[in-house]
Amino acid sequence: MKISEMKQSLAGLDAVHFRLPSGEYLPPHFHVTEVGLVSKHFIDCGGVERQETVANFQLWEAGDYDHRLAPQKFLHILALSEKILGQEDLDIEVEYQQATIGKFGLSFDGQDFVLLPKQTACLAQDACGIPSKEVAPPQLQMLACTPGGGCC
Repeated sequence: MKISEMKQSLAGLDAVHFRLPSGEYLPPHFHVTEVGLVSKHFIDCGGVERQETVANFQLWEAGDYDHRLAPQKFLHILALSEKILGQEDLDIEVEYQQATIGKFGLSFDGQDFVLLPKQTACLAQDACGIPSKEVAPPQLQMLACTPGGGCC
């Protein structure tokens, strides 16, 4: 989800609800404690230099059980964050405390914001000897990395 999509979704809501991938809802007294710009500049295992930038929202809960973040207040927070985020329509990443800090993608189902699981991946599979998805499962089972073989 992009920032513009979130703003559009918030404008039509009476209340803000976030749902975890498990289907469980965040407690209604959650806070948005940070909105930030996260830039990642890295080299993948194939030696390709890459850059990614996302808008990062940190959600948190405290013992103030009567707290509710109204959609209008959330829109105000987003307006304030433009000083940091600029005007670019960035993808949104959400952090939420679980056993450790969880990082999630975000979507909207027409009623709730849904936290989507994020996965790691090798961005240079061709350099690591990982076959494309078109390879038949028996061939995948025989694939093995060896020391010095160039695998990730």
